[in-house]
Amino acid sequence: MQKEIIFLNPIFKETIWGGDKLKRFGYDIPSDKTGECWGISAHKNGDCTVRGGSFDGMHLSELWDTHRELFGNCEGDRFPLLIKIIDARDDLSIQVHPDDRYASRNENGSLGKTECWYILDCPEDAAIIIGHNAANKKEVNDMIMNKRWREFVREIPVHKGDFFQIEPGCVHAIKGGTMLLETQQSSDITYRVYDYDRLSDGKPRELHIEKSIDVITAPFEENSYDVTISFGLNYTSEKLIECPYYSVEKFKINGRAQIAQQYRFMNISVIDGQGTIDNTPIKKGDNFILPGGYGIAEFDGSMQLITSYIK
Repeated sequence: MQKEIIFLNPIFKETIWGGDKLKRFGYDIPSDKTGECWGISAHKNGDCTVRGGSFDGMHLSELWDTHRELFGNCEGDRFPLLIKIIDARDDLSIQVHPDDRYASRNENGSLGKTECWYILDCPEDAAIIIGHNAANKKEVNDMIMNKRWREFVREIPVHKGDFFQIEPGCVHAIKGGTMLLETQQSSDITYRVYDYDRLSDGKPRELHIEKSIDVITAPFEENSYDVTISFGLNYTSEKLIECPYYSVEKFKINGRAQIAQQYRFMNISVIDGQGTIDNTPIKKGDNFILPGGYGIAEFDGSMQLITSYIK
């Protein structure tokens, strides 16, 4: 049983800023305003079902509750991670996330939201918003309340293949034209600071000004981290981040390659190419979990993977 791969059916979210580029992953999306694909999720707002195998049709949350041995007997009342692909045709709102303590106290026991982005595609002149220019909390309050948005936000260039860690308290926004894979805590809590005065169903979307000001870190603290690269037979691995909530790696495989699943469990998303894993066909857009005790997985083909796991 523990050698079985857990393939998951994705869940799609239509959004005011979404597009149709998720078709590039072979997905049958509901409309040309599809902003998110939740590829690996057990969250109540999008609980993936297992595709095939011994657990066919079960929700990932149910598998977590009833077969904890598949997840290395992890502790916790919920599957800890959420993996999604975001297609932003238009700009997302300027937003911020709370940490575990604030979310638990103010959002009915929710987890906070630490997340990271791997940029899958973007225009040549693309930019994203990460951080702000206020010197302290007083300036944060003043800039937000007086709508000094251009002065407030910190906009930086972005390129395909870039990687960013977004800590709770960090003001951020994905801008139009960008596709990315997001690895995050299993949380759906977002505080909107500004939404460009857009209307949804004829009404402005809800903002969360007070909570945003509460949780924004001031001054902005820029992350610094080193990407480490290792080489194996027919593959390279880039360790993108290791933090208390997850570790994320990118693999490039060209040929027959053996990769060890030595963690409690390993989430895998195929972001390009195709091939097999232990003689099972996989292709761009597939999302699956290698359970605890899986051991060596043999890949064959030409593909790129984003993996995540917890220690």
